[in-house]
Amino acid sequence: MSAPMKVGAVVITMGNRPEELRALLDSIAKQDGDPVEVVVVGNGSPVPDVTEFSTHVRTVEVPENLGIPGGRNVGIEAFGPSGRDVDVLMFLDDDGLLAQHDTARLCREAFAADPELGIISFRIADPDTGVTQRRHVPRLRAADPMRSSRVTTFLGGANAVRTQVLAEVGALPDAFFYAHEETDLAWRALDAGWMIDYRSDMVLHHPTTAPSRHAVYHRMVARNRVWLARRNLPAPLVPVYLGVWLLLTLVRRPSRSALKAWFGGFREGWTTSCGPRRPMKWRTVWRLTRLGRPPVI
Repeated sequence: MSAPMKVGAVVITMGNRPEELRALLDSIAKQDGDPVEVVVVGNGSPVPDVTEFSTHVRTVEVPENLGIPGGRNVGIEAFGPSGRDVDVLMFLDDDGLLAQHDTARLCREAFAADPELGIISFRIADPDTGVTQRRHVPRLRAADPMRSSRVTTFLGGANAVRTQVLAEVGALPDAFFYAHEETDLAWRALDAGWMIDYRSDMVLHHPTTAPSRHAVYHRMVARNRVWLARRNLPAPLVPVYLGVWLLLTLVRRPSRSALKAWFGGFREGWTTSCGPRRPMKWRTVWRLTRLGRPPVI
């Protein structure tokens, strides 16, 4: 019988939610099976006191805010190059909470049972109402959040990644800073032959929020969507994908200031470097289409 998969966790914090962070670490410590090793990254700020969890929690502090993907990449490397010291890495928001004690065990079992499975996206539910926001179901048919399925992307602060995926396709794109970095990794993983599952039975409790609460939201969403297309899509699909998202943005009728920021980000996405371009294979386009989300929306 093979040894159980080693599971680690990466949590990034800005140091402003100490009680929530300690509650998350407590929920990780209570996971069934072998202990989950945790790295908490202080992303441009000191890590709050977590000494009560010192046995299985390490802290890393970086002098400046590297953004979400940059901070998570620091956490990955704390487990060795591409996280090789563990088999699976969970990425969890510091104000989230693992709702059940079996999440790490379910991850081990899922990855062990399916050698093609590269990434698992957890279900996010409000701790008070139990409601899962539609935007937190990573597929177009999102009406039933309790239905698990194969998907084409995943949720950044509530997931588990096989570290072999990171070794093969690389980590998250640092330059994105915030927004769409998960889809960039998801597309690269799918292009390399890995699969992604949404699992409704693996739950992260997280307060209901609106992404637009972030001041940089509209600019970075637009800029990074352009970068995402330029980096990953076959050339004929780039204008189709971006044209569809332009129309969807206009249909949603954002405020004048939001639209101005969005168009500024869209322009920035074209005039700045997107990093290395590695267009996905056409068979990956077909694979995404069969999974219910062709890469034009």
